[in-house]
Amino acid sequence: MVVDMQTVMEKAQILTEALPYIKEYHGKTVVIKYGGAAMEQEDLKQVVATDIVLMKYVGLNPVIVHGGGAEVSRQMKAMGKEVKFVNGLRVTDEDTIDIVKMVLVGKINKEVVSLINRHGKLAVGLSGDDGNLITARKKKMEDGIDLGFVGEVVNINTQVLNNLIKDDFIPVVATVGVGEDGASYNINADKVAGEIAAALKADKIIFLTDVDGLYEDFENKDTLISELKLADCEEKLSSKSIKSGMIPKVEGCVTALRAGVKRAHILNGTIPHALLLEIFTDKGVGTMITK
Repeated sequence: MVVDMQTVMEKAQILTEALPYIKEYHGKTVVIKYGGAAMEQEDLKQVVATDIVLMKYVGLNPVIVHGGGAEVSRQMKAMGKEVKFVNGLRVTDEDTIDIVKMVLVGKINKEVVSLINRHGKLAVGLSGDDGNLITARKKKMEDGIDLGFVGEVVNINTQVLNNLIKDDFIPVVATVGVGEDGASYNINADKVAGEIAAALKADKIIFLTDVDGLYEDFENKDTLISELKLADCEEKLSSKSIKSGMIPKVEGCVTALRAGVKRAHILNGTIPHALLLEIFTDKGVGTMITK
């Protein structure tokens, strides 16, 4: 067999470049909000799962938080239910919350866990009901609109997650919370990811989405913001200069950073191995927000 020394040397260089980052993040907790096309396309699903497994095996503690809004909408339509949003939030009646739980907890969560566990007994699936992981309350809108079973986070039970991390598992969290009355609530996954990162005092939070990051002008792809300070990020939120789809992600970043998380990242999950490029290379990708 002929050995291509150039290829071998390039691989060695990649490993050498990754070493200081492996040392830096060894034993650190990284919360990953998994969503968008990376969760829809079969080939990308495999890549993300492999990246998460590699992170675990080199000593990081990944915690996965996922949504699944597109799949919920498809299932609602298939069951003859009207899909309705108000200010980006799904109107969730009693039938819809059952569909949300069926899709997020019963389908997507199991799929993510299964993809990771192809590489070993690594992942454990959870929803907010498990050990009261996510305590929620009904979200009240300023204009008085009733969204039904849409909630916001009241508390994260970190003991559940820390016990799993201590036992060397990867928690995979479906973002359905439970109220004090036992009712289930549909909660925005970006917001939950921020709250979990804050509660765990994670070292880093990463949002996988379908765009390269934040832009000064979304229509001009040359205006990608590679790095942003928390104060500037908060100013962009208050001035409403951030596009609606990115608002919950940026709010999730702000929640995490205010609580002591060191860095927040918004990455394009359609780039193969975006997670590894961000964590283990000198240049990284996407937008990084720091305190």
